[in-house]
Amino acid sequence: MDLTKIKAPFLEEFPVDRSGNPMQRSITDYFGAVVPPATFDNPHLVHFNAALGEELGLGTPEKKEDYALLHAQYSAQNISPYATVYGGHQFGRWAGQLGDGRALFLGEVTSPEGIGWELQWKGAGATPFSRHADGRAVLRSTIREYLISEAMHHLGVPTTRSLSISLTGEEVVRDILYSGNPQREPGALMVRAAQSFLRFGHFEYWSALGDLPKLQQLADYVLRRYYPLVGLKGKESYEALFDQICRRTAELVVEWMRVGFTHGVLNTDNMSVLGLGIDYGPYAFLDAYDLNFTSNTTDLPGRRYAFGQQGKIAQWNLWQLANALYPLLGESKALESALDRFPEYFWKLHDSMVHRKFGFAEQSSDSAALVVSIQSFMQSHEADYTLFFYLLSEQKDEAAAMRALPAAFYRSLSQNDLTQLQHLLQRYFQLRGIQQVPRETAQKIMQETNPSYILRNYMLYNIIEEVEKGEMEGFRTAFERLQNPYQRSADSVPALRPHKYDALPGCTMLSCSS
Repeated sequence: MDLTKIKAPFLEEFPVDRSGNPMQRSITDYFGAVVPPATFDNPHLVHFNAALGEELGLGTPEKKEDYALLHAQYSAQNISPYATVYGGHQFGRWAGQLGDGRALFLGEVTSPEGIGWELQWKGAGATPFSRHADGRAVLRSTIREYLISEAMHHLGVPTTRSLSISLTGEEVVRDILYSGNPQREPGALMVRAAQSFLRFGHFEYWSALGDLPKLQQLADYVLRRYYPLVGLKGKESYEALFDQICRRTAELVVEWMRVGFTHGVLNTDNMSVLGLGIDYGPYAFLDAYDLNFTSNTTDLPGRRYAFGQQGKIAQWNLWQLANALYPLLGESKALESALDRFPEYFWKLHDSMVHRKFGFAEQSSDSAALVVSIQSFMQSHEADYTLFFYLLSEQKDEAAAMRALPAAFYRSLSQNDLTQLQHLLQRYFQLRGIQQVPRETAQKIMQETNPSYILRNYMLYNIIEEVEKGEMEGFRTAFERLQNPYQRSADSVPALRPHKYDALPGCTMLSCSS
C-alpha cells in the first residue's frame, strides 16, 4: 500500500483543535479536533477489500505499516487523525452537539481517476464527541456495516464503502436490546471510504450556534469540492446547492425502496450532503412487504422511520437543512420552492421505479391502479418483496405465474386468495400485452431492477455467529455473492426467511445499539 498518498486537505482548510485531548467536551471554535486513536495490543485483519484498495489507488497490504494503518496503530508525519463536530435532529428532536464519536478520519487519497476519497477508522476509540461513550465498535455491528456498504454499492445504490475490518483484540460491553443485560463482545474496527462524510448535521451545528462565517466557509467548501457545476455565486449558489441536495436525497431514498431497504435511523446527522447511504446501524431489507415495517426497536411504537415513511422523513430532514442554510440567504422563498418540489420529484422517481419493477415500459392510469392493487395484495398476504419480483420476472404468462408465485408468500393462500391473485395476474399480463411490451423486454427491465440477492438480517446473524467462532466461509461466500446481486442462475433464487428466525433478536428488527 502506498501510504504516502494519504493527505489531510480538511486540516489545511478548516481550523481544528490540535491539543490531542480526547476528553469529551463542547467545541464551538473549531470544525473538529485532532485526536490519537486508542492503542490495541493484539489487533489482526479479518478482511481486506482488495478491489476497493485498487480503486482508491492504495493497493493491498503487504508491509507491517500497512497492517498497522488498517488497525489504527500507524503514525507518520502525513497522518493526523481527526474527528469533526456536527449536530442534528434525532427522532425529531434537536440533540445539540454530536460529532464523530467513534469515527476518526485518517486522511484522504486521490484515486487514479482523480477522485478524492476520505478515509475513516470506525471503532478506533473515544473522541471529544463520544458523549460519555468509549468510541469502540463490536464485531457484530462492524460486520453489518462492512457488508452492507459493499452490498449497496453493487446494487447500484449510492453509499459509503468498506476497505477493511479488523479485530482489536479486546472485548467491548454492549446492551444489544437495551434490556439491562449488557454482554461482552469482540471489539472490532473498520476502515471506510466516501467522497465525503459531511452530513446535514454539520450545517445544522454552525447555524444553531449562529456562527455565520463558519457556516459560509463550510457551504463554500462543499460547493467547490462536490458541486462545481453549480457555477453560481453568492446567494444563488447556496440555493442551487440545496436544490441539488434535495434531488440526490430523493434519488437515494427511491433506490432504497427499489431494493427493499429500510435505514432505521434517518436522523439528520445520518443524512449525507452527497446523497449517500451512511451510518448503517439497525437497518434491514424487507422480508415480507410491509410499508409499516421498521427495522429499529428504538423506533417503536411510532415507526417514524418505517420503510414507507422514508421519503416523508427525508423531506422533513431537508426542512432542517433548509433552516440551517437560511442565514446564508436571508430569505426562504428559494428554499421553500425546492422543498415544495421535493414530493413531486420523489414520487415521479418512485412511480417510475415501481413500474420498472413490474416490467412496464410506460406508465398509465391503468398500470398505476394495477400496481397499487398488487402491492396491497402483497402487503395483506405477506409476500416476500425480493422473491415475489424475482419469480414474477421469470414467468412468461398468467398460468406460469400462478404456479410459481404462491411460493413467495409467508402465509398460506386460501382459495379466495388464489382467485384474487389470479385476477390480478390476468390484468397484469393483459396490460403488458396492451402496452405491447415483449416478454424479453419486460424481463430485461425487471432483471435489471430487481435483485436476486440481498443481505437479509437472518443471514447476517448467521455470518456474525460464525465469524465470532473464527469461521470465515460464510462471510467470504456472502462477500462474493453480493458483488453480483442481479445474477440469475439455478443457485441464485431468493428464499423466504426460515420461520425459526421469526422471533429471534437480530433477525428482523434491531436496536440502535446493534
